[in-house]
Amino acid sequence: MSDKSPGALAGVTVLDLTTVVMGPFATCMLGDFGAEIIKVETLDGDITRRMGPQRNSGMTALTLGLQRNKRSIAVDLKTAEGQEVLARLVREADVVVTNLRPQSRESLGITYRALRAIRRDVVLCTTQAYAEDSERRNEPAYDDMVQAASGLTGLAEVVEGTPRYAPYVVADKVSGLYIVIAILSALLHRAATGSGQHVEIPMVDAMIHFNLVEHLSGQTFAPPAGDFGWNRVLVAERAPYRTSDGYVCILPYTDANWRDFFALTGLTELLTDPKFTDVDNRHRNMGYLHSVIGEITPKKSTQEWLDLCRGNNIPASALLDLAKATEDPYVIDQGVLQRRTHPTEGDYFTSLTPLRMSESPVRLQRHAPILGEHTAEVLAELGYTAEDITRLADTAVVVTK
Repeated sequence: MSDKSPGALAGVTVLDLTTVVMGPFATCMLGDFGAEIIKVETLDGDITRRMGPQRNSGMTALTLGLQRNKRSIAVDLKTAEGQEVLARLVREADVVVTNLRPQSRESLGITYRALRAIRRDVVLCTTQAYAEDSERRNEPAYDDMVQAASGLTGLAEVVEGTPRYAPYVVADKVSGLYIVIAILSALLHRAATGSGQHVEIPMVDAMIHFNLVEHLSGQTFAPPAGDFGWNRVLVAERAPYRTSDGYVCILPYTDANWRDFFALTGLTELLTDPKFTDVDNRHRNMGYLHSVIGEITPKKSTQEWLDLCRGNNIPASALLDLAKATEDPYVIDQGVLQRRTHPTEGDYFTSLTPLRMSESPVRLQRHAPILGEHTAEVLAELGYTAEDITRLADTAVVVTK
């Protein structure tokens, strides 16, 4: 591991009571920033330990990515002794993060009032599908459901005629980013005032906010001053252009870009067409414009289009095949993916949070742990004796390795 700065969040301890993707995605970022992350798992482990490719049981690809920079402690929180372990952990934690539904949190005593009685300045971050003070507070928060409930699938219907889920867990990952923002803000507030707080991220609310940034559009005004949706992106023709040997993204953006593109490609009749002379009119007619461009792009190869556009300062890009990201020169040279060696899993690729910080760089401090790898270590730090730890393991309150 690197001997560089311990990170911007060095000295901050985060108790991670999250599962699956959203919460672990957020807490692994906090770990990348230098926070000490204690991952509290059930005795069976996070469900992602059983999902997808793996060399050894419980160490899946998702686990290697989402549980990096964490210590794993496996505890049955439903037992009285497990509750005591939780209380001791909370006393040492600056932040507690959980994506349990409110009724589950309450049954385990994971409420702001209960945690604040243990540590007065604790920051509790909770997240679930809908706001905790709503009637829908205990509904499940799976990614597809949040995509549907937040209107994301409806945007696909506007374009394709059929509602569709995004081909990745976008609601989980976007909500994870909101979690990080909320926690960092709460820590700044605590540093200034000495006060902890309860921060909540309802996933549906977060995704509605995310989806409406550009699409609220004319309905921003009351009464509406125009239609819903941003025309530039809500057209079926918006797609990479076919070339003679593949595909290319070409995106003239400014008025000057478009004038140059029309002149260079022989589309000179569009130079004076009022439908394309300014940005607002272009956006209203993007479907037609994409169709016209799509008729000429097969006449050149992808590289020829890239050379032409880049030589004239017109935005353009080749398409990255994510299945070959581990072979892409930019991805590897810039460290977007890094090849590392795990002590039990061998060589693997990991993707650290892609922020470049001159004084407190993100870094890999710990490889993802096996289930319960640090149970004995953490319990000892909390004041448990070796005999106590053995007894807790023998009575199935904890799992140790």
